[in-house]
Amino acid sequence: MGLLGILVGLGLLIWFAYRGWSVLLLAPVSALIAALLSGEPLLANWTQTFMGSAASFIGQFFPLFLLGALFGKLMEDSGSVTAIAEFMTEKLGAKRAILAVVLAGAIVTYGGVSLFVALFVLAPMAEALFRVADIPRRLMPPAIALGTFTFTMMALPGTPAIQNAIPMPFFGTTPFAAPGLGIIASAIMLGFGLWWLARAEAAARRAGEGFDDIMQDMREVLADPVLRERAATSREFDPAEIERGHLSADRPSIILAALPLVLVVAVNLLMSFVILPRLDFGFLAEARWGGVTFAAVSGVWSVAVALVVAILATILINLRRLPKLRDTMDAGANASVLPIFSVASLVGFGAVVAALPAFALVREWVLSIEGGPLVSLAIATNILAALTGSASGGLTIALDSLGATFLQRASELGIDSALLHRVAVMSAGTLDSLPHSGAVVTLLSVCGVTPRQSYLHIVMVAIVGALLALVAVIVLGSVAGSF
Repeated sequence: MGLLGILVGLGLLIWFAYRGWSVLLLAPVSALIAALLSGEPLLANWTQTFMGSAASFIGQFFPLFLLGALFGKLMEDSGSVTAIAEFMTEKLGAKRAILAVVLAGAIVTYGGVSLFVALFVLAPMAEALFRVADIPRRLMPPAIALGTFTFTMMALPGTPAIQNAIPMPFFGTTPFAAPGLGIIASAIMLGFGLWWLARAEAAARRAGEGFDDIMQDMREVLADPVLRERAATSREFDPAEIERGHLSADRPSIILAALPLVLVVAVNLLMSFVILPRLDFGFLAEARWGGVTFAAVSGVWSVAVALVVAILATILINLRRLPKLRDTMDAGANASVLPIFSVASLVGFGAVVAALPAFALVREWVLSIEGGPLVSLAIATNILAALTGSASGGLTIALDSLGATFLQRASELGIDSALLHRVAVMSAGTLDSLPHSGAVVTLLSVCGVTPRQSYLHIVMVAIVGALLALVAVIVLGSVAGSF
């Protein structure tokens, strides 16, 4: 009955979440159903296991959700994201419309701008470019996805994406874990994605298919409650806050617009390798600081400081472009709340399941997978990200329940924890792009296309390309180690 309880609880969570029910309700109910069918105490599982794990996740990562959403909203309202998109449009033009969209998305998301902020700026930019270039609208979503869902989220060294931060407390790593492998993986994803999109564009031109113009109302997309609930578990920004605040009609120069993005990467690098390692944090071992190690918190601190510096720089550079600064900052702060509580609820559900006696069977199956800890980590994280439709939720559940075991096995085999970090993050960012993913649903909605029109191309650039890169990282890491 225990295993049946896990399957029933998970099935109900997926079924109702796909239909737009709030994960804040679904996760505890599904966890309690799994516990009930396993004959485990309900109230103890809810208040101690579920809430304890959810609270721990919020305690670890709320600063990054808060700062990331705030930074994204400031970049949007100041016109900085639009300025970068317009610069890419001007420099590459309609002849390289797909490349312009991909690179614009990559630049802003690698610089720390929240995915949903980027989507609502990139979609109009892509529409204008694709109309002039006469490229079918159905290729807009995969072009945006390639630049925002893939290598900048899970492979490029130092990316401030929350998915890249989650393994750091578990493995004692930094945002720059396995940088060489990350660069190789990024090249594979970008190269494969651009090849596929070029092939699709050429086929459309041969068939005489051009841009199909439709009227798309962004306000209808933002007002969709089902989309909002799905989106809340997939990224760190609540789409409902996009339209709040005050968007500047003025635009900063490209240098000023890009400066905060450069600061995110540069400060993150300095904090990770120069500043924090030179300071004495021995006091963290004291009980009042939780008895943690420096390695467990340094990665999160590095990203947090980088985002704080970028936020201050954005405000100072664009003060006159932010006449309603408080409204903008309120919207950014509010945008972080629903996503982190939604993901924390998924983490709480995973904690209850992992604590059930029947989960030992699941653990044994995962650890018995041929290929060693890298392969079993990749498979487990992929499955959980696919089932939850959330890269961050699936990744945290996998590491909460099996992270210590993977780390121990890797240590016994001489595998660097940095390699575990990179494999875990890349595994979370592959099958999280299935049709029920909030990011995919939002992307299709803002582009005005249906899954039937575009989803195959999203699969190729966001899933197949990512899986190819993941296999390459596992093979290279197994042979040459982490670099």
